Amino acid sequence: MTVQRAITSVRMQVAFAEERGLPVAACLQGSGIDPDMLGQADCTIDAEQELTVVRNLCRGLGNEAELGLAMGQRYHLSSYGVWGFALLSSPTFRQAVELGLRYLDLTFAFLDISLQEQGDDAILILDDSRVPEEVREYLLARDASAVMMIQEELFAGRIPLSSLEVRLPPRSIAPFEAVFGLTPVFDRPRSQARFALGLLDMPLPQANPVTARLCEEQCHQLLVQRYRKGSVAARVRRRLLQQPGRFPDMEAMAEELTITSRTLRRQLAAEGTSYRALLDEVRRMLAEQWLLLGILSLAEISERLGFSEIANFNHAFRRWTGQSPGRCLLYPSDAADDPRCVDLGGPRIV
Repeated sequence: MTVQRAITSVRMQVAFAEERGLPVAACLQGSGIDPDMLGQADCTIDAEQELTVVRNLCRGLGNEAELGLAMGQRYHLSSYGVWGFALLSSPTFRQAVELGLRYLDLTFAFLDISLQEQGDDAILILDDSRVPEEVREYLLARDASAVMMIQEELFAGRIPLSSLEVRLPPRSIAPFEAVFGLTPVFDRPRSQARFALGLLDMPLPQANPVTARLCEEQCHQLLVQRYRKGSVAARVRRRLLQQPGRFPDMEAMAEELTITSRTLRRQLAAEGTSYRALLDEVRRMLAEQWLLLGILSLAEISERLGFSEIANFNHAFRRWTGQSPGRCLLYPSDAADDPRCVDLGGPRIV
């Protein structure tokens, strides 16, 4: 997903590199970022600009996982702005993870991060397949280390991992043990961390549902604002987000963008996506947000997303997430009259 990002991460990495003898000018070379921009709190840049800075850093200091591990420990929740506060105020670890992944584009991650549940395990997958090889080891370690720092600040302590697999050649284990608390398995086909599934339902010490909802709303607005610049896909997403429930077809969207539908299809394909994929992406994000806020019924969410029947929305949501949208706990007005809701002594689930 192409979206503007805060300059915070570049500022932090430039300071990190400067401490190790790499001049600011060398870090920013070819990025289009002026040194004066580093001090502007509201400045945003393209991910490609940060990637240029990362390339310069790796050329000057080495594409080393150990550097990435050290850098990742500098990404505190406060570094992410409202996204960090949204996670911190979430009721449970699961809700924090789901919200964090839903608005991952507000972070500085270059990895594709996802969560899977398998038996009694939760698996956090760190996919680096789209990261350029010349910076992959550094960014894999940086983003993985940053994830651990986020988790530690959410709980004021590290949760125990049951295993850690990394797509890196064997090397000294000490830096990894210091960050992750266990010895990693190297040379794996993909990077992933396992932990006990039950940890996802642990309450967070600074939970505040009201603050969490307000922060999520701000995350949504910020994402829309950052879509205003960037690729054709970003422009399409912005238009879809602005008027949920009145999604135009591709021909109408192309007309709004003053291009032909054929050109729109070609440009989206060049960016690795399609109009159908973007529509699904926006619908899913809005559905998850409204379900979390708990202010709309399933029927209202279905209608706002442009589905003619709730059954069609249910089918689409299962296709997107692998689960039903019907968590009656989030909209008690539905739960009271829905015979499919079963009281399990905890959250009521359809």
